Amino acid sequence: MVAICLLRLIFLNLNVRESRSVLVHQLSKKLTQRIPFKTKGIHVASAFHPTRSMFFAATKKDVRVYDLLKQKLVKKLEPGVREISSLAIHPGGDNAIVGSKDGKLCWFDMDLSSKPYKVLRCHGKDITSVAYHRSYPLFVSSSDDCTAYVFHGMVYSDLNQNPLIVPLEILRGHSSFDGRGVMDCKFHPRQPWLFTAGADSLIKLYCH
Repeated sequence: MVAICLLRLIFLNLNVRESRSVLVHQLSKKLTQRIPFKTKGIHVASAFHPTRSMFFAATKKDVRVYDLLKQKLVKKLEPGVREISSLAIHPGGDNAIVGSKDGKLCWFDMDLSSKPYKVLRCHGKDITSVAYHRSYPLFVSSSDDCTAYVFHGMVYSDLNQNPLIVPLEILRGHSSFDGRGVMDCKFHPRQPWLFTAGADSLIKLYCH
């Protein structure tokens, strides 16, 4: 698959003479190329589809989904937030979460609509990072309010059944520094463990 060949490596080109462009690096061929699409706005996050040749490019206002093989835009996700800050794609590939700078977390069921299936107003400050677990039905958002919210997010194989989203835990392990809180969050690839990195120069591991 193209997504595997590209090794999910993305670089944001900040050339002042051009609008900000997204470059894709093929490590196996030692080649770099600009994605062959006209992009609008400043990119804030990018991701590959886990199994298909699809590429997600998030600007401050929307998320555009491109087919790399057909070289065309196939979908535009519109969260309706003040400014997008982060993006994550569900391991199944049909759902996504988008974090915003007004503290909103938007879940998209891309088979259902280009609008959010659910909007969670959980943080008092900017959301800095969002992530899905690879194998467990878990997702997380971290924020400058020094918290990380962990959710149960079950996606069913029955397309007629909507995703189940249940809040599980609020983690408060970091302190504020210079107005910033939790800067990033990542799940362990196999265990139900969560790593958070804070502006207080600490990395913390949470285990269930």
